[in-house]
Order: sequence, then C-alpha cells, then structure tokens
Amino acid sequence: MTRKQKRLSVIGGGLLVLAVAAALVLFALQQKIAFFRMPSDIQTADMESESRFRLGGLVEKGTVVRGEGTKISFSVTDHVKSVPVTYDGILPDLFREDQGVVIEGRFMPGGAFVADSVLAKHDENYMPKEVADSLKAKGVWQGENKQ
Repeated sequence: MTRKQKRLSVIGGGLLVLAVAAALVLFALQQKIAFFRMPSDIQTADMESESRFRLGGLVEKGTVVRGEGTKISFSVTDHVKSVPVTYDGILPDLFREDQGVVIEGRFMPGGAFVADSVLAKHDENYMPKEVADSLKAKGVWQGENKQ
C-alpha cells in the first residue's frame, strides 16, 4: 500500500466510525424527541397517535382544579382552542392562571392529555420563544412588546 492509499483508508475508516456513531445517537434519541404544538395546531391524528409532544400556551383562567395530593387539572389555551390537561406532580412555584406554560406529555385513549412535566415562565418578562411567536402570529399576544 502506498502512503496515499493508507491515508485515504484512515480517513475513510474515521468517516465510517463517525457515521455509525451518528446513527446510534439518532436511533437512541428517536423516542425522546418531543414536538412542540399549540392547542389550535392539534389534529385528531395527534390525539390518536399517543406520541409524546410539547404543548404550549397560556393556562386558561378558571380551569385550575386541584385534586387529592399532587393531582391537578387545568386547560392550556391559545385563545383559539383549549386542551384539558391532567398532571400528577409538583408544579413550578410560578405556575398560575393566564401565564405562559409549556407541558410535555401525551394524549391517552379517550382524548385526555396527561402531562409528565410542566414548565412555567421564570420571571415577569419570560415566555418561551415558540409560544410567544405562535401567539403573536395568531394575534392574541398580550405581552409588553405587543406588535
């Protein structure tokens, strides 16, 4: 083997190792990918698929109902459509009605969205960029920098 052939085989082997590593990472993360949706973006197919995704919007006023222990139910809205949500766990301290929230979970048979994590805004000026952009596009943004 000439020097050039050795160099090409080392480069080719390195690229092959990188390709295999990338494929393994993508395969491992395939089930962990969660897509972001607003309530008005949800289709019947999303409800029936039972796949995980993130749901973002505002906690609808008057819908927060606390159950036994850490169980809570509320609705997430984008002022066009709302989705009822159930959650069993400790909520962030800043979780409250009419505030931005992103929840992650899945629809169960029967159409109930069951969340396994809830993220609320962390200060007075923060709303997840995806949520704010979607609310602005729908014309229901109520933030300080209303456009």
